[in-house]
Amino acid sequence: MDEDQKNHLKAYGIAYWTIKNQLEVDWLLNYRGGSFLIKYAKSVEDECKIRGVSYEILADGRVTSILNEINKPDVNMEMVKLEKAPKIAVYSPKSKLPWDDAVTLVLTYAEIPYEVIYDDDILKDKLVSYDWLHLHHEDFTGQYGRFWAAYQNAKWYQDDVKYQEEAAKRNGFKKVSEMKLAVAKRIKEYCVGGGFLFAMCSGTDSFDIALAAEGVDIADRMFDGDGVDPQAQSKLDYSKTFAFTDFRLDMNPYNYEFANIDVTQTRNFNPTNDFFTLFDFSAKWDLVPTMLTQNHERIIKGFMGQTTAFRKRLVKPSVTVMGENKAGEEVRYLHGETGKGQFTFYGGHDPEDYQHQVGDPPTDLSLHPNSPGYRLILNNVLFPAAKKKPQKT
Repeated sequence: MDEDQKNHLKAYGIAYWTIKNQLEVDWLLNYRGGSFLIKYAKSVEDECKIRGVSYEILADGRVTSILNEINKPDVNMEMVKLEKAPKIAVYSPKSKLPWDDAVTLVLTYAEIPYEVIYDDDILKDKLVSYDWLHLHHEDFTGQYGRFWAAYQNAKWYQDDVKYQEEAAKRNGFKKVSEMKLAVAKRIKEYCVGGGFLFAMCSGTDSFDIALAAEGVDIADRMFDGDGVDPQAQSKLDYSKTFAFTDFRLDMNPYNYEFANIDVTQTRNFNPTNDFFTLFDFSAKWDLVPTMLTQNHERIIKGFMGQTTAFRKRLVKPSVTVMGENKAGEEVRYLHGETGKGQFTFYGGHDPEDYQHQVGDPPTDLSLHPNSPGYRLILNNVLFPAAKKKPQKT
């Protein structure tokens, strides 16, 4: 999985396919870019050839030598056994919206199966059937993504509002914001109970904002028919959030922003100087962040979204920062634990489309088979498959 790999993204699909077929897969963290070691089977080799994935066949003696090197206490490598193919759910509306989801794009390209679920399914407690849940370009505050100012007359926007309002009514809620809060709380319960959550773009900050604003009206009249609570800011409860604290709401309904968690409107970067750096972790002591940062590059091209990156001073101290732009004091990639579960937040919309606009065509990943930005997503997909080891501290 270093620079010699011709298709990093499809390699994850091979690992998933192998686990699904009950064959042995070991993830060699920090060895040649986080390579996968698979016990030889002709079916696996054939699948690699079909999918265009680079591989090497190793003699037993060479495997022993590699494992001995990894096991040395002074070497920053570790081996993790991948045991169970996680059942994956993507939180996405059934209606068609004019943008794509980077996670569904890369899962499809890597040939990793997933199922789409939405509010009705979550409110019917179907989340318990899944090991891993993804949230992307979503607004859990009930403000329809703050698209009102620019797209209130667009048919797709009007259709989405109608769809959401019908869903709220169908599920016994007076407002969409109340339904979205209930969904966010169910997702929180899912994580606390041991689920894995991966969120991108506005699925990150709008989720935490909705949790903090429980019982507080922060949606203006064009969104829910009545005004906001003038004391909304002072009533936020940051103890209910996953990753962010002390943030301030953006109460202007004309702004394409929810709060000051996101740095999009204040940053001074462009495609030529926008990068973030992945942190190096101890593979033997910090196993989880090491898995989540496996890559063939450590400096990753930045990319924008409604939520591009997170203001560093608003990230809770208990959260592990895994990627940041230090000059901009912004966090791009973070991980944390809640109850028995874990979550990862990744800022931005599409790692290979710097400023994805509403209505733009989906990214063709066959043109980006070695994308380090997309690799970070797939690290999270395989993460729940890892055999849990006892903590060393």
